[in-house]
Amino acid sequence: MTGNATTRFDNVAMLSVASTLPSAVVTSVEIEEGLAAAMKRARLPKGILRRVAGVVERRHWGPGENSDDATVSAGRRALAEAGISPSQIGLMINTSVTRQHLEPSVAVRIHDGLGLPSSAINFDIANACLGFVTGMTMAAAMIQSGQIEYALIVNGEDASEVHANTIERLSGSTIDRDDFMSEFASLTLGSGAAAAVIGPADRHPEGHRILGGVTRAATEFNHLCVGSVDGMFTDARALLKGGLDLVVSAWKEAAGDSWRWSKMDRYITHQVSSIHTDSMVKAASLDRSRVPVTYPYLGNVGPASIPITLADQQSTLNKGDRVLLMGVGSGLNTGLMELAW
Repeated sequence: MTGNATTRFDNVAMLSVASTLPSAVVTSVEIEEGLAAAMKRARLPKGILRRVAGVVERRHWGPGENSDDATVSAGRRALAEAGISPSQIGLMINTSVTRQHLEPSVAVRIHDGLGLPSSAINFDIANACLGFVTGMTMAAAMIQSGQIEYALIVNGEDASEVHANTIERLSGSTIDRDDFMSEFASLTLGSGAAAAVIGPADRHPEGHRILGGVTRAATEFNHLCVGSVDGMFTDARALLKGGLDLVVSAWKEAAGDSWRWSKMDRYITHQVSSIHTDSMVKAASLDRSRVPVTYPYLGNVGPASIPITLADQQSTLNKGDRVLLMGVGSGLNTGLMELAW
């Protein structure tokens, strides 16, 4: 490890990544039909969620489903695919934005649900949509240092409550066009869960090496996207510009640290919208064919979007492929992490 905002690992690998998706599909057409009167007052055209954000549908947990149970399910599958038993886990980090209450941590419920040993450290890391990458970085550092052998990073998101609250508020007679657009991003959110197992590379040559990466912050933009279960309020234009500037800055600084990311085999980006994805592709001069997307049918699943997209892509990756995880979290923070598949 080189420390602080740049990290390098020589003995850490991702052993598996798995996702659990909700059963209930909510289309953008359905949402807009429910907001037809409000959209008419705001003089917004039909199809704006699909045309502007590129989100055709997203998912919510159906009857008998919830984000905690889904996270446990993803964790069990990740452990099974890695060939690691719960008793071997020394660290479990929950990285979810979603939480039903302030305490205890979400991590304790997942720890209990997975039957992890008493010796397994467990806690939440909150870093907005960058949380999963932050959790991976923390776990990799602890494995590299020899403090633990295996770590499980998990995430479960539930956007149903914020959707319901946003739709109810936007339906009010006093809502104007600016009010509507400030909450537009809330309508693109989706639900889902994911988990990844990380361990020592020298014991798992079949694993996918975590080489390291960079993180950078621009916390002067902490007010551009502020959310809770009541709603998410965003200055979309300023957030997009600030996020892109931060990613490009981190990209250029990484090149100075000898990272070479211009010809990766796959770029797994945080899934926000078509505008964000297209803007990032253009700003970093990425090969668009190497940037898979899941937002059209899953929406923005917060920090779960990177591992869900990676899990979706893993069958198309070959040994030796270079994969770059790229995320931006409200606040703003960015993280770029390279994997050698």
